[in-house]
Parts: sequence; structure tokens; C-alpha cells
Amino acid sequence: MTTLTDSLARRTALGLLARLQTGHVIVKDAGGEHRFGDIAEPEVTIRIHDVTAYRRWLSGSAGVGESYAEGLWDTDDLTALLRVIVRNLNPLEAAAARWYRLTNPVADPVRRLRRPDPDRDRTNVRMHYDLSNDFFAAFLDPTMTYSAAVFDHPGQDLQSAQEAKLDRLCRKLALGPEDHVVEIGTGWGSFAIHAARHYGARVTTTTISAAQHEEASQRVRDAGLAERVDVRLQDYRHLEGSYDKAVSIEMIEAVDWRDLPGYFAALHRLVGDDGLVGLQAIVIGDDRYDRARVATDFIKAHVFPGGCLPSVGTITRTAAENGPLDVIDLEDLGRHYAETLARWHHRLELIDDELPALGLDETFARLWSFYLRYCEAAFLERHVSVVQAVLAGRRWQAPGALVRGV
Repeated sequence: MTTLTDSLARRTALGLLARLQTGHVIVKDAGGEHRFGDIAEPEVTIRIHDVTAYRRWLSGSAGVGESYAEGLWDTDDLTALLRVIVRNLNPLEAAAARWYRLTNPVADPVRRLRRPDPDRDRTNVRMHYDLSNDFFAAFLDPTMTYSAAVFDHPGQDLQSAQEAKLDRLCRKLALGPEDHVVEIGTGWGSFAIHAARHYGARVTTTTISAAQHEEASQRVRDAGLAERVDVRLQDYRHLEGSYDKAVSIEMIEAVDWRDLPGYFAALHRLVGDDGLVGLQAIVIGDDRYDRARVATDFIKAHVFPGGCLPSVGTITRTAAENGPLDVIDLEDLGRHYAETLARWHHRLELIDDELPALGLDETFARLWSFYLRYCEAAFLERHVSVVQAVLAGRRWQAPGALVRGV
């Protein structure tokens, strides 16, 4: 039975679709077929199975993703649909920006009262990374690398593209056997193993995910690198010692915006004024950062609770003010992430029938399908990107650089 609320939500949602400035969307529901946008463009069809989907859509991307996971609607091309949505965000974002400017002077001082909490951070990280090592192994490449690969040529396999990414970062840091590297965010150990095996570096790597720590430690032992790689189950803020270089690959997104000063201060403390930091980060535009940091979208609600995408400007400014660490090299790799996500999604589809054996139901599978496609669309439309950056302490000198005054 359709309630008055559902009818109003349907009218509102269809009214918003009528404002499409680009794209061609067809909605099929119990009321018939409705076309929106430019009919000259390729069409994407949405099939509404339950009228309550409209009400869920009105709560934003979190509701859109939830209702898809629950099977309330389907589409013939999820990535294409999400790309259309991203392209038409400007009017909505403009309205949200006006509201943010109006409320921020009062709200922001209150938000900043939140204090760092390692227990909360540990809980947030484990909600994602402690799902199941077997689950991640099923769709990641054999290196178990859960970050953007770099594809050097069309048709390149995912494993070699991930190794190309790791090589790229190692070369930028000029890693060698004399280096002791600290890594914040172990993942499943791919960087630590790669840096030790191919560059001879000693690596101390840390994670707060118990599942990742167990798997990474075993992978290091299996690689015969236990004497070169120390895997710790420890919050990065508690690390001590002095290191030549530091690496953090797509871990900064799990750091709350209020904790970024402490993150960069910790990196500087570990490498000092003579050290280098290799950073890979998913980033949002500087013009959207202030508002995005306080908004709750699908990713924050269902995938990475407590997360926050930084912007390049935020990284540069915060590192300089809290290190000091200066960005000396920056490379945008956003187009490579779209391809990486498409590969992961394809692999996940291939093991769909195996998920129940891992204790993961159809709703979970649909949620992750939406998550990977949601991200792929965002990278394809350059709504977000990913960068590799090298940061240096103020006394660091490039090899062979002339020393001033000599």
C-alpha cells in the first residue's frame, strides 16, 4: 500500500530528476515510464521495485546506496547512472554550500571540540578491514593491495599494475638497503614486502586492524623477510624511534579532519628534518573540502565510518604547519583508480556465489557493488582523484644537490 508520504517522496524525487542538465534517465515504476534529461544521450534505466525507494533517495547518497543494497531498485548500468548523478550535482552542491556558509560560524567551533580517540579509530577501521581476509583475497590481486594501481599500458594485469604503483613510490623515495622505512597503514603487507624484497629496505609497518596484522605477518614470514620487516599492531601515534623515510598509502582518508595536524606531526617526528615521506591519498577538490569534511555520505555511513577525504591544499598546508613537511613532488593518478575499481568489481561479481560461505549475504554483496561503482563513477567524472606526493623535512637535500655556501 502506498502511503501519502511515499507519494510525496515519489513526486519530489521525480521532480528532482526533471532538473537533469545532462544525461538521459528512464524511471519505470508502478505508475508507468518516465523519461528525464537529453534523449539524444545514451539512456540509463531505473526499475523501481518498492515505492519506498523514493523516500530513501531523498536522504542523499547514503539512502540511495542503502535502498539499492536492499533491492528496492535496480538499473541496467549502475556506473553510468552514478556518473549522471555526479555530473548533475552542481545545483545541489551550490545550495549545500550556501547552507554551509550560513551555519559554519556557529557549528564549526562545536565540531572542533571532538578530541582524538584511538579506541574510536580502532573500531572504525575494524568495521571495514576486519570483515574477512578471505573476502578481500577473493577480489584483490595476489599482492593483496587495496589501493589504486598504476596501469602502464592497456590490458595490463592487475597484479603487475599494483607492483608498478609500489615501484613508482619506492623510486620517488630513492629507497635502498641503507634505508629504514616506517609505514603507517600496513594493509596486508604489500608495500613492506615489495620495499624489502626489491629495494633491500628495512621496514617497520603498523596497523590497528587485527585481521590485517595477522595476515600481513604471515605473508612476511612466507616471503622469508621476517628479519627485514617488522609488522606491528599499534596506533601510529604511539610509534617511537627515528627513521630515514616514511610511507602512508591511502591511510590518510581514515584520519578525521580534526586529527590531521597530529598525523603530520607524527610523520615529522618519525623522520625528522632530514627525512622524506611518500604519501598516496584520495583527494577531493579544495573548493569542496570544508563542506565535505562535515557531511555524511554513503561512504562514511556504510564503508569507512569516521573517514574524511583531504584536499591537496589541506595536505600541503597542514603538513607545512605541523611538520614542517613540504610537498616537493605531486602526481595525479585519478584515471588509474577508475580502472582499478572496475577490475575489483569484475572480480567481486565472479565470486558472488561464494560470499554466503564467508558469512556475507546478498545485501552485503549489493552494498559493495554499489560502493565500488559509486567510487568508479566519482573518479571517472573527476569528482575525486588520487595523488602520490613526496614530502620533505626542511633540511632534506636531493642526492647530488649543491650545498649552499660551498
